[in-house]
Amino acid sequence: MIDRPSCYPSPAGGPLPLLDVLTSPVPPGRFDSPVDARHVLCLHLGAPVPVSYRAGKAERQGVRLHGQFCVVPGGSSTRWTMSQPATSLLLRLAPAHVRATAEDMGLGSRTFDLAPAIHIRDPQIERIGWMMQAEDHAACPGGRIFADSLASALAVRLIALQAPARAAPPARALPAWRLRRVIEYVDAHLDQDLTLAELAAVAEFSPSHFKALFKQATGTPVHRFVLERRIERARLRLLEGRQSITEIALEAGFAHPSHMARWMRRLLGLGPSEIRAGCQGGR
Repeated sequence: MIDRPSCYPSPAGGPLPLLDVLTSPVPPGRFDSPVDARHVLCLHLGAPVPVSYRAGKAERQGVRLHGQFCVVPGGSSTRWTMSQPATSLLLRLAPAHVRATAEDMGLGSRTFDLAPAIHIRDPQIERIGWMMQAEDHAACPGGRIFADSLASALAVRLIALQAPARAAPPARALPAWRLRRVIEYVDAHLDQDLTLAELAAVAEFSPSHFKALFKQATGTPVHRFVLERRIERARLRLLEGRQSITEIALEAGFAHPSHMARWMRRLLGLGPSEIRAGCQGGR
C-alpha cells in the first residue's frame, strides 16, 4: 500500500479555519486516504484517470474526471487504487459549520451530517473550489472572511445536494440597528483579519444565517462589503498623503501593498500611486 505524500499535513493544533484548501499529488497504486476530523472534498485536477475504490464492502470501478469530486466525511477514509499519478484539490470543511448550517436550514444539527459520495459533478461546488484555489495561489488576498463566506456557500450547497427536499426558507433582511452595529465594528477593526463568525457574533446570529441576512439588507455579500470598506479607507488615506503606501495597506487590512493595489485597480481602475499622484496634481 502506498501512503498519501507528506504534503497532506496532519491536522495542526489550535482552532481550525471553517474551510481551507490543499493541492495534493495522489500516487499510483493502492492507499487509504488520511483520516481527517474535517469533511474533505477531493476535486480531481487534470486528465481522466481510471480508478477503483471501495464503497462499503464492494470494490467499484470508475474514471475520475476534471472537476468531479468525492466527499469523505470527517473521521472516515476511502480506499483508492489509482492506475496512474493524479492530482486532487482538497477542500477541508469544519463539520460543526455544516451542522450549524443544517440547523439554520431547518434540518436539525443533530440529525443531519454529510454522507460519503463518489464522482459527483456540481458547477457551484466546482466554482467554490476554483475560487479557493485562486485565493491560495494569490496568498489569500481576500483574508479569512472570504474563505469563511465560501465555507458557508459550500455547506449550503452540499446540504442541498444531500437533502434537496428541504431548502432554506427565504431570507429576511438584517434589522437596521444590527446592520449599523456590524458596519461600525467593521470600520473599527479593518486592520484585523475579520472572520464571518466574528461579524455574525456582533449581529447575534449564526454565521450561515447572518450571511444571508446581511446580503438581503445590503445587496452585497459580507466579504465583498468588507473589501469595499477596505478600499475606501485606503483611498481616503492616500488622498490625505500623510502615510506610506505600506502603512495604508496594513491599516486598511490588506496583507501586503500588492494585494491592495490589485483590488484598487479592479474596483477603482487606478492603483495607489495613481490615486496619490492625482491628488497631488490637483493641489
